[in-house]
Amino acid sequence: MKTESKLALCAFGLVVVVGGAVGLAGVTGSDSAVESRTGSSHHDDSHESGGTAGHHHASDGGALPEGLRVATDPTYPVGTTVVLTADHMPGMNGAPATISGAFDTTTYSVSYTPTTGGSPVVDHRWVVHEELENPGPAPLADGTQVVLRADHMPGMDGARATIDSSTDETVYMVDLQADGIEMRDHKWVVESEITPVR
Repeated sequence: MKTESKLALCAFGLVVVVGGAVGLAGVTGSDSAVESRTGSSHHDDSHESGGTAGHHHASDGGALPEGLRVATDPTYPVGTTVVLTADHMPGMNGAPATISGAFDTTTYSVSYTPTTGGSPVVDHRWVVHEELENPGPAPLADGTQVVLRADHMPGMDGARATIDSSTDETVYMVDLQADGIEMRDHKWVVESEITPVR
């Protein structure tokens, strides 16, 4: 083989390797990239400074945490069709949803580093007080260090986290279809992230 041909093949191989590495880096980029693609500026469950691109909730939300109190008189009772204004994941903002649970508790936004490794997740919305390990009385102050017992996403259960903010709004579980994925019992959406169907 001529020297020019060998050099051309080497250069092509280098382009493929570097291009593949750049492509893979994009796959594991932060969810802020998802936000910028969807035009979102809301601090939300899509983890602005870490995590994986996209929102890896299971299609079935799983069991409720122990001790969670059902809301006695929620604005949106179970079975109500609503429209979501939360943008926790692509396709959620503006999506119709059905309320599958309503609860009275303190709900937190948290930042944590996944136990599976990777970039820190910032301002994950939401976890409820009952998804924290031995939290003591609610509400916990902003900045409190906690251990998560939620398993909404890979690497969350057992992760050390910091409370970013809290709310005592009614918190809801919803069934919805977002970004082509059908989800049942999605946890969580707070009342200010819901509007009635008009």
